[in-house]
Amino acid sequence: MNAPEPGLPMAVPAEGLPARVRVHEVGARDGLQNEKATVPTAVKAEFIRRLAGTGLTTVEATSFVHPKWVPQLADAEELFPAVADLPVELPVLVPNERGLERALALGARRVAVFASATESFARANLNRTVDEALAMFEPVVSRAKASDVHVRGYLSMCFGDPWEGPVPVPQVVRVCRALLEMGCDELSLGDTIGVATPGHVTALLTALTGAGVPVSALGVHFHDTYGQALANTLAALQQGVTTVDASAGGLGGCPFAKSATGNLATEDLVWMLRGLGIDTGVDLGRLVATSVWMAAHLGRPSPSRTVRALSHQES
Repeated sequence: MNAPEPGLPMAVPAEGLPARVRVHEVGARDGLQNEKATVPTAVKAEFIRRLAGTGLTTVEATSFVHPKWVPQLADAEELFPAVADLPVELPVLVPNERGLERALALGARRVAVFASATESFARANLNRTVDEALAMFEPVVSRAKASDVHVRGYLSMCFGDPWEGPVPVPQVVRVCRALLEMGCDELSLGDTIGVATPGHVTALLTALTGAGVPVSALGVHFHDTYGQALANTLAALQQGVTTVDASAGGLGGCPFAKSATGNLATEDLVWMLRGLGIDTGVDLGRLVATSVWMAAHLGRPSPSRTVRALSHQES
């Protein structure tokens, strides 16, 4: 079966939570970029189309990075026009001005830059210091805003770094403020290696709002490396966050951080939110069917607990 049992999960709202959450779906980009085998462009396009058909309003499509760095997304110029007609937001990653030029030439209206809260990951991912990376993004963000394009700022290693260990909260706040001040419309706080716990999430969000960062500008991006992604999401919702990144079927990780395992599965997120009486607009049955379809193309079952429960997938 690909639909929940009637009436399940039972909706039992909890106090202090938002009425609606926007799911920022990253499976087609963050999920597939971590695959060892390159997924054909036609399959990616169909994946995005199926995701758009589930009720998701934001489906991150691809990345305009140099093919040498992320060969799995080397087909951005072919893929984006194939899905540009869909009635959903289709953000794309742009690492620099050249990437932005490529995206704008194809009509992209939402772009994202990806910064780091730590020096080690900035070096590993961008071959720059944190401040050098911010300086590189400034003209990208400025030009995007001049073209009336929405800009998201991804911030990696907000909770822990595989080389540096724990990341001080003020360090994350500083980079978040810098991204907002240069013009980013929203920020996504990344738990790149999945080491966050709810108290840490609460402390960071409290510090950010205390530093003048509006919670409405914040999204969260949790990895489930230690099984904490849903608990961390609930902590973020309790602080007023209403945008949550997730990946259909739990696809993905980070190719530049070896200890970064799968993203929070969109199905697991939607199941929890449904049980809390929080609206997402997502048809869970269609979403599960889409992830089962993609899992068949990838040749392995989905790691999502909800996908497995609703589709009876066997490992």
